[in-house]
Amino acid sequence: MSPTDYSSIPTPAKCYVDFCLIPVGTGNTSVAREIAEVQKVLKASGLAYTLHSAGTTVEGSWDEVMKVVGQAHSVVHQTGAVRIQSSMRVGSRTDKSQTAEQKVKRVEDILAKDEQSS
Repeated sequence: MSPTDYSSIPTPAKCYVDFCLIPVGTGNTSVAREIAEVQKVLKASGLAYTLHSAGTTVEGSWDEVMKVVGQAHSVVHQTGAVRIQSSMRVGSRTDKSQTAEQKVKRVEDILAKDEQSS
C-alpha cells in the first residue's frame, strides 16, 4: 500500500463504542422511550452491548458497530425526533481481544485483591 492510497486502509477488526444518543427538541425531558427503541435495534443486531445510566457500550467489528449506531439514529428519527446529537468514545486494540465485561472484571479483581490485603 502506498502512503497516499488512503482509500484502501482497512477499519479495525474489532472495537467498542460507548455512545450517548440524545434526541433534541422533542418537548420532553425524558428520553426513556427513544432509548428503549435503540435497545431493540441493538438486540436485533446480535452485537454485544451493555446499557448503563449515561449511554450504551457496543462491541463488534468497526463496520458493524458504526452501522448499528447509525441505525439507532434512524430509529429515533422514526419516533419523530428531527434532530439527534450523539457523543461517542471509540476504542480499538490490536494486541489482544478483550470484551467490555472482561475489562470491568479485571478492575473488580484488583479491587477484591486490595480488599483482601487490607
